[in-house]
Amino acid sequence: MSSVAVLTPESFAEHRSGLGDQETRGGVPEDEAYIPTYLEAFPPLPEKGAPGDKSGEPIGAWSKIRPIKSSVITQVFHVPLEERRYKDNSQFGEGEEAKVCLDIMQKTGAHIELSLAKDQGLSIMVTGKLDSVMKARKEIVARLQTQASATVTIPKEHHRFVIGKNGEKLQELELKTATKINIPRPDDSSNQIKITGTKEGIEKSRHEILLISAEQDKRAVERINLEKVFHPFIAGAYNKVVQEIMQETGARINIPPPSINKDEIFITGEKEPVAQAGTRIRKIYEEKKRKTTTISVEVKKSQHKYIIGPKGNTLQEILDMTGVSVEMPSLESSSETIILRGEPDKLGPALTQVYAKAKSVMVAEVTAPAWLHRFIIGKKGQNIGRITQQLPKVHIEFTDGDEKITLEGPTEEVEIAQTQIQDIINDLLTRMDYTEITVEQKFHRHLIGKNGANINRIKEQCKVSVRIPPDNEKSHLIRIEGEPQGVQLAKKELLEMAVRMENERTKDLIIEQRLHRSIIGQKGEKIKEVRDKFPEVIINFPDPAQKSDIVQLRGPKNEVEKCGKFLQKVIADLIENSYSVSIPIFKQFHKNIIGKGGANIKKIREETNTKIDLPTENSNSEVILITGKKANCEAARDRILSIQRELANIKEVDVLIPAKLHNSLIGAKGRLVRSLMEDCGGVHIHFPSEGSGSDKVTIRGPVEEVEKARKQLLQLAEEKDNVIEDLMIVDPKYHRHFVARRGQVLREIAEEYGGVTVSFPRTGVQSDRVMLKGAKDCVEAAKRRIQEIIGDLEAQVTLECVIPQRFHRAVMGLKGSKVQQITRDYDVQIKFPERDENQAGPDLHPQENGDLNSDLREVEHAPRKCDIIVISGRKEKCEAAREALLALVPVTVDVEVPFDLHRYIIGQKGSGIRKMMEEYEVNIAVPPPEQQSDVIKITGLTANLERARAGILERVRELQAEQEDRALRGFKLTMSVDPKYHPKIIGRKGAVISQIRKDHDVNIQFPDKGDENQDMITITGYERNAESAKDAIMKIVADLEEMVSEDINLDHRVHARIIGGRGKAIRKIMEEFKVDIRFPPPGSDDPNRVTVTGLPEHVDNAIDHLLNLEEEYMMAIVESETMAAYMKPPSRVEEEPRGSARGFVVRDAPWNAPGNKAPDVSSAEEFPMFGTVVAPRQASAWGPKKF
Repeated sequence: MSSVAVLTPESFAEHRSGLGDQETRGGVPEDEAYIPTYLEAFPPLPEKGAPGDKSGEPIGAWSKIRPIKSSVITQVFHVPLEERRYKDNSQFGEGEEAKVCLDIMQKTGAHIELSLAKDQGLSIMVTGKLDSVMKARKEIVARLQTQASATVTIPKEHHRFVIGKNGEKLQELELKTATKINIPRPDDSSNQIKITGTKEGIEKSRHEILLISAEQDKRAVERINLEKVFHPFIAGAYNKVVQEIMQETGARINIPPPSINKDEIFITGEKEPVAQAGTRIRKIYEEKKRKTTTISVEVKKSQHKYIIGPKGNTLQEILDMTGVSVEMPSLESSSETIILRGEPDKLGPALTQVYAKAKSVMVAEVTAPAWLHRFIIGKKGQNIGRITQQLPKVHIEFTDGDEKITLEGPTEEVEIAQTQIQDIINDLLTRMDYTEITVEQKFHRHLIGKNGANINRIKEQCKVSVRIPPDNEKSHLIRIEGEPQGVQLAKKELLEMAVRMENERTKDLIIEQRLHRSIIGQKGEKIKEVRDKFPEVIINFPDPAQKSDIVQLRGPKNEVEKCGKFLQKVIADLIENSYSVSIPIFKQFHKNIIGKGGANIKKIREETNTKIDLPTENSNSEVILITGKKANCEAARDRILSIQRELANIKEVDVLIPAKLHNSLIGAKGRLVRSLMEDCGGVHIHFPSEGSGSDKVTIRGPVEEVEKARKQLLQLAEEKDNVIEDLMIVDPKYHRHFVARRGQVLREIAEEYGGVTVSFPRTGVQSDRVMLKGAKDCVEAAKRRIQEIIGDLEAQVTLECVIPQRFHRAVMGLKGSKVQQITRDYDVQIKFPERDENQAGPDLHPQENGDLNSDLREVEHAPRKCDIIVISGRKEKCEAAREALLALVPVTVDVEVPFDLHRYIIGQKGSGIRKMMEEYEVNIAVPPPEQQSDVIKITGLTANLERARAGILERVRELQAEQEDRALRGFKLTMSVDPKYHPKIIGRKGAVISQIRKDHDVNIQFPDKGDENQDMITITGYERNAESAKDAIMKIVADLEEMVSEDINLDHRVHARIIGGRGKAIRKIMEEFKVDIRFPPPGSDDPNRVTVTGLPEHVDNAIDHLLNLEEEYMMAIVESETMAAYMKPPSRVEEEPRGSARGFVVRDAPWNAPGNKAPDVSSAEEFPMFGTVVAPRQASAWGPKKF
């Protein structure tokens, strides 16, 4: 039976002025008018977080078989249309989605394939190694799917279990669910974890995090194993049932989402709420198991998505309306069976809804030749776009290579679209044609032309479409489509081009690559002239990166020959004009050579027909480069030198030095001659070009500096002329030692003995003759050094040093630094054996208690090949090196450290133990927790072990002192205080209790709601501080016990004014008089009663003040009411009656529920005036008020 509530404008008029003139304009009699329900008149907002579209995991015996893991896996997942980030269907495969996938493939190495489903959803297949696939899936979800976010609240102390060791658990969870999980930092007091990703991923993440928290929550955790098929009844439609249980009991309930195939339901929270929630859930389960039955129906797989609905809303709608759960097979399954589970009398309506949803969409097919599809679609989708705009609910799908066009959507709209597409097909078939021609694939790229020039021209002229197969298809078939006349014209032209190309010849010209740019010219101007002259010849230059000299000409035979001869002539001219000469000119004279406005240099260039390049103004170079014909270059050089001679006292001297000495005088990379020029005040020394045979060396510069340079150059030449060549015999077996490591030994000899050159026979030549060339003294010294090295090699011995393989890395040091140092110090060669992976297993442990020789004795009995280090060199040096190697073998000692201190030694994320290992240069091994061992092992060099042992023991003493201090701080003291005083002891926002905690450095704990001992307060801290905190609390209690409470009557109309905006006025009064003032709640039996609590004299003073305020405010209220009555407009009773003013009427309003009452529209609290402040009141059927 429904009830009706009436709100009339007249009732508003009693409270607000100006509303009395409102009239009701009802024209329908009361008995005929339809009265809406409250929910119809004020519909609720949609539920937040409605369940999404989830499909369960496949269930059955096959799922229990462990699959064989492959290094390459494939995952397929779907992105529904409403969750796609990019929805531009006209550019599928070319738009942002394709770019994003290419970027992800490059980053992760996985292979990604996209396909578009009929419902415009996106199917994504990812193939690759497991790690790559998981990373790619996470990237795809983040970048192609719209992102949502949610928060999950778990205790702060559980966050570290979500993160896991070194963040591994968090990374695994993010990859598994394809979400981003943000956990607050340790110094952040927030306990909320934010999850960003898809709705399905968020649900999975949230479920996993709550599982982790539930495992760690020691208060109360209950796991209930209930069949998965009954979970929808426990959750309820849109999770209404489970939310109601959580709200009523206060427990947290975690039901796995449909996509997770688990039967366990987790309940966490306080023990009593958990028990209550568990009872409620079991009751629902037992009831549904007893009352429900199932029916199975077969529905085409293609119709399943319509039953599921967007984000699973249709399933939730059926469950909400009928109370029947619809169980769908997974999308990957081929099964078409749908199971309906519910009470027998409700299965019929649910089945009706299932069939209605399944048949709400029709699928039709239209047949058209595959080549005609793109004409049906139209340019940029124009034709098909008109249909989809007119019929937006119809989805049209074309399949490559298939003659069928699929239409999907509402029945009426699909039939209209089918008719329109058929009309387009009939029209196209009457006026379109196609043909296929065969042309060898090698000619295809020539038919296309550069940047598609040829084929685009044919398409434009003939108004046709030409499909030339790509190279990877290895097909000779070319397809032409369009209007019949255009198809025939294009066919004729393409075949003529093919015939022409069959008669072509190709010629390769060898042209130095350095000349290619000159032939092409700036912006291709010169080569364009050549191509214009020989339009039938195609000229191809190699890519500069190929470093190739071959230029290819292709075209008719005669034209190719003519073009080849022409290019040869161009090359000859370029070579003739490419002679260059460099002349050094003092920097200060460059501006004079250039002349005013470049007049001088321009004149020289024009008269000599040369190209002259000067260094930039800020360059340190003094060399001017002249390019052109040889005779012209020399004439330009003479002109420039004459300008320099005229400007300064410059002298030029020619010195004759045998050409064979020129290279030695110039030195490596010109170092020797440059140092000579710098010593002589920057003179210029010019040697003739190599191979010219000339002995003339030119020196140019200031007179005195030129003379100085001449003397030094002649002296140096005389010394170089003293070069001798000598021969010595060296046994070939020692040759390798000298030439190894790119001739390092020979380079050292050359540097030490004045650049003497030592030449050993080439590899493969059986000779013992070694040639030395250089100054006589240097050659003799080098020969003695070579003899010494040979002596060392002849006296060389090989020793074996046996060190267990597991120590080799420690002996070598970082990047082999330790062993390299020994090699240098003792002049020996050290060779380590290859690693034996089978032998060097984890069963080999370092020696303990400093026993270095225990392992060495062990390997001496049966040394393994992988333990033997070979040392080569002089005997005494090898023995010294062996001792140095043995000294590098690490040893291990044990240190006794109480097990409970190990975690403090390790430190947060291992920071403590890492610091000690770096400081003492040792390795510290802490036993695993399950061993409960007190022994910590330290491994390292003997010199470092004692320092490390002392450091650890010192840390242990510090930790034990901290433990003792914690024990003293853990003193607990309990005291009994009447619960009615607890709020006063805590104070406003905890201010009083916080001050006590701060002053006495203690922790004070009040009893929780529901505890048996509600009067017990626990104080924790040092005993002395706890006692002083107790005294402070007892002092507050003593003051409170002296307080009294008195009730006074204050007219309820003044309460709001006394309280003030947000309670500021009443707080000021309470602080001023040091009392507590309580006003009656709304709906109280005595709305005028106000209670004042405090010391007797303070209470009296406060009461007097309140009564004075009442008298003052009442005068204002009476005056206001009188004025409102005076201003009230006259009634209109004499006007023609317009029917009873019933106001707006609704049925089943919340105020008609038992225990509630209708709002009083005349009340200033229910409907306050703008600008007035109303005292806060308790929640009513209307919900909490917001100010």
